[in-house]
Order: sequence, then C-alpha cells, then structure tokens
Amino acid sequence: MSRRRHSASSSTTAATMSLAELDRWLQDRAERRPVVISLPMLDGYVAAIVAGPVSISPLDWICPLLAIDADAFNHGGTAEFAAISAVVQRHNAISNTLSTNPKQFEPIHPRKPNGDVDARPWCRGFHAAMQPRLPAWAPLLDTRNINHGLLLPILLHCVDDQGRPLLGPARKGRETKEFLRNAYTDIPAVVEAMRQYWMPTRYARTG
Repeated sequence: MSRRRHSASSSTTAATMSLAELDRWLQDRAERRPVVISLPMLDGYVAAIVAGPVSISPLDWICPLLAIDADAFNHGGTAEFAAISAVVQRHNAISNTLSTNPKQFEPIHPRKPNGDVDARPWCRGFHAAMQPRLPAWAPLLDTRNINHGLLLPILLHCVDDQGRPLLGPARKGRETKEFLRNAYTDIPAVVEAMRQYWMPTRYARTG
C-alpha cells in the first residue's frame, strides 16, 4: 500500500458514523448499488475480509462495499468519510475480538417477524466478499476437503443469481427446520476456525 493510502485509511477515526447511522446510510444508498445494503450484510462482508484467505488493501474492498470512489478516503468531514471510518472501526473490532477473545465474537443478525434470528443477510454479505477472490477460497469450496464444513453454516443461508438455495433445496421435515433455525449459532466458531485455517498461508503471502 502506498504511503498516501496508508495515511488515508489510518486517519478514518476522525469522524465516524454509529452503526445505526451506517445502516440507514446504506439503505439510502441502495440506488448506487453498493455491494451491501444493510448493516448485517456489511458485518458479514467485513468478517469475511478479516477471516479470509488473503490480505486486501482497504481501498480495494471498502470502495465497492460502499459504492464510493477512492478519493473519498482523502476528504474528511463528509458522510462518505464517516461511513469509511465506521467500516474500518468495525473491521478492527472484529479482528481484535477474534485475535484476543474469539468466544466474544457476535455477528450482527436481525430478527424475523416471528422473533427467530435471521442469519441470511449476514451470510449473504460474507458470501459477497468471497466472490471477487473465489480462487483463493477454493480449498474450502472443495467438498473433498474435510474443512469444507466450515462454510456450510454460512452457505446454507445463501442463494445464487436466480434466488435459488446455493446448496440446493433443503430436505423437508422437522429436523431440517430445526437445523436451519439454529445453524446461525455455529457461525462465530466457524469464522474463527476459518481465520485459523487461512492464517499460515495468508501471512506467508503477506510476508
């Protein structure tokens, strides 16, 4: 990363949106087609950046995430800059939690009208972060890899471009419904396990 880019990303603590403000800002920005349109989706996306197979320049993932230009990093006092700052702080919070006390990691999930946790937005945000770098994720996408199961609690909540379940239709029955209802509880553990899985190669590449 260039000196200018590093300086810009490091200074984003100057003015920050709250997470609630960021959620509203994303929804108002939907017409610009950001990668995510809600805070839970953003949270899943950021978690994938933290726990994924490669280190990525903040400009390369924050710009498409928020549908902003790189120049937004250079102008404090704007709504875009405040959104950038909020994203960086959430990224750092997730990274610090997973590094120091992973059992405290809590994805941001909304609730369904019946009160059940709705993990779909978070998981679809995570999946969206995988898309530009699928070759790097390939080992965990290989069903022959015993660690493929780490992605299952996330991918089972995702859909393809046609809106069809990414893992195919779920089996009918009470046990399946119960599994789907509670699968979100495995997400914190699998995110940390993925972070550990990628760590040797991720930091070897960085070095």
